[in-house]
Amino acid sequence: MSDLKEELTYRAYAAGWAVVRRLPEKPAYKLFEKAADRSWRKRGKSVRRLESNLARVLGPDASEARIREVSKQGMRNYMRYYCDTFRLETWSRQRIESTMTVLNEDKLRELLAEGNGVVLALPHMGNWDHAGAWAARVAADGFTTVAERLKPEKLFERFLRYRESIGMEVLPLTGGTGTFAGLMRRLRSGGLVCLVAERDLTDSGVPVRFFGETTKLPAGPAALAVATGAALCPVTLWYDGPHHYAKVWPRIPVPAEGRKPEKIAVMCQAVADVFAQGIAEHPADWHMLQRLWLVDLDPARVPGAATGERVADPDAATSDTADSANTAASGSAEGTR
Repeated sequence: MSDLKEELTYRAYAAGWAVVRRLPEKPAYKLFEKAADRSWRKRGKSVRRLESNLARVLGPDASEARIREVSKQGMRNYMRYYCDTFRLETWSRQRIESTMTVLNEDKLRELLAEGNGVVLALPHMGNWDHAGAWAARVAADGFTTVAERLKPEKLFERFLRYRESIGMEVLPLTGGTGTFAGLMRRLRSGGLVCLVAERDLTDSGVPVRFFGETTKLPAGPAALAVATGAALCPVTLWYDGPHHYAKVWPRIPVPAEGRKPEKIAVMCQAVADVFAQGIAEHPADWHMLQRLWLVDLDPARVPGAATGERVADPDAATSDTADSANTAASGSAEGTR
C-alpha cells in the first residue's frame, strides 16, 4: 500500500469515526443499516464469500433464498458492529453493562477467583469490542489480548489507543516482541486473556474439522492453557434486538495423556466444536467474510502470509464491506454540513 493510499485510508476512517460518534443514535444506525443493504444487494466479493461460508454452516439442504436471507441479516449485524465500535468510547459504564448479558457469568467469575488465570477464545461473532469493554470491568486489572497488525500503521495505532481506552492491554500479533510471554505473564498473575481464535493468521495453526471440512485454528489459546494451567473457555456472541449476548461455555480440559502438541490439537478441536455449535445457533452473527477452509485457500493469494500483516485481500472485509462503513460515515458527514 503506497504512502498516499495509506494516508487517505487513515483519514477516511478517522473522519468517519469522528462523525459517527457525534451523530444522533437512530440516524447513525439507520445509515449503517442502509450501507449494509447496499453492499448486500451489490453482492461483491465479500458478500459472496460470506454466503459461501454460510452455506457450510446452514448445511446442504439450505436453499439459496435461505442463504441470502441469513447473509442480509449478517451484513446488517456486521455493519452494526462497525457503528457500535465507532460509538463505544462514548458509552457510559451503565450502558456497556446494561446492554450486555453474559450467560454463565458466575462460572467465569469463579474461575477468575481460583487465581490460575482464564483464557477466553472467541470467534468473529457479535461485537467483540463490546464484550471486551464488559470483560475489562469483570477482571480486576482488565485483560490482555492480541491484535492483528493493520495497514496503514496509523490506523493500527489508533485501534490500539481505542481498545486501551476501554480497558484492554493490546499486544501486536506481529512486529512486537514477547507477545506469548506477555500473555503468559498475565495468566500467571491470575488474570484474563481474550483471543479471537477461529482464523489462523500465521499459517502455523492446528488443523481441525469445522462444519465437515478442514481449517486451521490458532494454537495460542490451547498452548497458553497447557503452559500455565489457566482455564480455557470458548465464548460465543450474538445480537438480539437492541441487546448483546455472550455465552461462556464450559472449560476445555487439558488431556491427561499425550505430548504437548497432541494435547493442544485435542483442545483446538474441542474449541472448534463449540464454535460450530454457537455459530450454527446464530449464523447471522458470524462475521466471516474471508476464506477460512483449506479447500478454499490458495496460499499464493494470501498477501502478507509471511509477515502476518493484514493487507487488502480480494475476499477480505477490508474491501467492499469496509468501504461501506466509510461510505456510511461519509454520508453522515454530508448530512451534518
